[in-house]
Amino acid sequence: MTTYTPTYQLQGDELAVFTTSKGEICVKLDCEGAPIHAANFCELATKGFYDNLKFHRFVPGFVIQGGCPFTRNMTSEEVAQGAMGKDGMPGTGGPGYCIKEEFSTNPHNSHVDCALAMARAQDPNSAGSQFYFCLGAQHMLDSGYTVFGTTIEGKDVIPTLRQGDVIEHITIKHKQA
Repeated sequence: MTTYTPTYQLQGDELAVFTTSKGEICVKLDCEGAPIHAANFCELATKGFYDNLKFHRFVPGFVIQGGCPFTRNMTSEEVAQGAMGKDGMPGTGGPGYCIKEEFSTNPHNSHVDCALAMARAQDPNSAGSQFYFCLGAQHMLDSGYTVFGTTIEGKDVIPTLRQGDVIEHITIKHKQA
């Protein structure tokens, strides 16, 4: 698959505000340490790519994962049951391209509680649109997955998310001075 370079121009102070069926989460994106991942995420969010997708993977004490476009036309119940969608199996879809890994160059690549990171397949350069929030520190992932955001609000919302919950919208804002 083609390695993609996002065209979104980072200002360096991007915040991602997730509106979910369980509440809002605000994440400061790491535009310095993971510029490709941050720009890719901003580009997808501003295009509405994540609107009405469902979280498709929940592993207690580990991660809650979303960002698979195959969940868009599925009900929350179908996703929660692990059903096959008409577009494909939840967790196997993406934007049609991959981005280069940044875990090996990001000095802030730490899977702390509520960190936002990009999921990928076996190839280190296979991330695209799927992301996860850490449910507790997961430092064993530091050397293989790119962290690109720190949750600054909504740390009480993340632990309540489950498979089938809806990502209603993600808004990209800029930090106010």
